[in-house]
Amino acid sequence: MKARRQLCPNPTLTPNPSPSGSGDKRAERMEYQVELPTFRGPLDLLLFLVKQHEVDLQDIPIALIAEQFLAYLNLLQVIDVEAAGEFLVMAATLMEIKSKMLLPRAETETHEEEDPRLELVKQLIEYKKYKEAAELLEEHAERQLARLPRMPLELPAPPDLAHQPLRKVELWDLVSAFGRLMRETAALQPSHIAIDETPIQTHMDRIVEILKKHERVSLSELFAPPRTRGRLLGLFLATLELIKGCTVWADQPEAFGELWLRLAQPVTEETAAPETANGPQA
Repeated sequence: MKARRQLCPNPTLTPNPSPSGSGDKRAERMEYQVELPTFRGPLDLLLFLVKQHEVDLQDIPIALIAEQFLAYLNLLQVIDVEAAGEFLVMAATLMEIKSKMLLPRAETETHEEEDPRLELVKQLIEYKKYKEAAELLEEHAERQLARLPRMPLELPAPPDLAHQPLRKVELWDLVSAFGRLMRETAALQPSHIAIDETPIQTHMDRIVEILKKHERVSLSELFAPPRTRGRLLGLFLATLELIKGCTVWADQPEAFGELWLRLAQPVTEETAAPETANGPQA
């Protein structure tokens, strides 16, 4: 079926410059537009329209298409071998189909002979499928490039615990911290029995020695290995006695956080114990 109206009276070439804006004409790429009395569009669309019979192959002048393509090459000033090769393949296909349709055929072979355009139609359908998929991916890529990523908000710097106001520690805070430490160290599991007969006063003296060397010590650091049940209980009771006697202060910067111990006042010779052979470790 022929097109109902002419899109242009005379065949001309309309180059479509690339939007890259490059000043080098040799590197400039243009889309080849075919302008015929019955159809105007890219060459690949012209072949695709064969499937829909919107343009009759018998009305397409192959020589005119070749002439316009040569004009396109002159405008490019650089021969695009790939584009020329694709054009020659398409032009040869059109000429083959056109010649088969122009050849006279016997009436007995009219219904038996296969349509010469069938193979080309199959190829064009596959070509159209991949072309549309490529265009869809290109559109998605362009939309993705147009998006601006949201930068992460600048998080405030963590507060310096040394300058934070300290909360007064209650007895139950110490008990809770001690129970949590026992669970974490699995000291309550009777894997082996170790008897620790260290006096409470000895643990108190060692804790004071440690706090004399450090401004403050966390409860978990104070309960350093070996973490046997007897030793942990002795250290815990010694800590309670020191807090009760106002020798040591216990602070907790945040709820359910780490407990910190520090000396409440300068230690006198009466409260300070001499360093033992085991060192300052409690």
